[in-house]
Amino acid sequence: MEADRQPVVREVLCKSVLNKSSLGEYSLNCYTGCEHACVYCYARFMQRFHPHPEPWGEFLDVKVNAPEVLEKQLRRAVPGSVFTSSACDGWQQLERQWELTRRCCRLLTDHGFAVLALTKNALILRDLDVLRPGLSRVGTTVTTLDERLAALWEPRASPVEERWGILRAAKDAGFETSVMFGPLLPFLSDGQESLDELFGRAAEARVDVIWVDAMNARPRVWPAVGQLLHREFPDLHEQYGRLLHHEPTRTAYLDALRARVRRAARGAGIESRLAGCP
Repeated sequence: MEADRQPVVREVLCKSVLNKSSLGEYSLNCYTGCEHACVYCYARFMQRFHPHPEPWGEFLDVKVNAPEVLEKQLRRAVPGSVFTSSACDGWQQLERQWELTRRCCRLLTDHGFAVLALTKNALILRDLDVLRPGLSRVGTTVTTLDERLAALWEPRASPVEERWGILRAAKDAGFETSVMFGPLLPFLSDGQESLDELFGRAAEARVDVIWVDAMNARPRVWPAVGQLLHREFPDLHEQYGRLLHHEPTRTAYLDALRARVRRAARGAGIESRLAGCP
């Protein structure tokens, strides 16, 4: 999706918005679709259940009754952690207008639920006042420190430096923070030097929890990735194909990647903060 193209927006009604999840005890998604249009986004699988004529990243269903539905669900739900968001970015730009994630986060914290926020958008800084230090965690995703690469793979997300700003501001406000390094871009942001820089920045930002993820060939992802590679990195297309679809090649790649990740984490003195590795 081109960075200046606006998504097709539809207002929809939902029956539930707080759902059981393996990422937290619950997940919260106030939108279907995401205007960030990340090329590698695994949430593209949602189009199997919510068909749209537009490509992923070019549509957004706004669950206009999400706060009201959540309020009813909270009357019976047992307090726990809520991953926000698992199938969209809760703080994508149209959230500035709708404020659905903000209203839902206020309800969650008022009822004693912990919000585990993960976003690529600096808009989350608007909502630190409705989250609760000591209860909720604020996190961001970084796939690369190279702004040009980020703009290609994550065309409508906040610039990388703004995402580091999220972590600094949240830490200064007393929040526990997290970062997801992933999916790392094979042969572009997964080398030892790149990983050393990523973990060095995490140490500098005093990040509490770190996950690392590898590129995956999840449903509907490879066509989008392949198209970008053909256009921008044609010499890498065949290598990505083998890495994602040839099991022996993938196994060897992941083994080597894990070793590089742990080396970088040790070098930065924060290996104990590494919560997940591919």
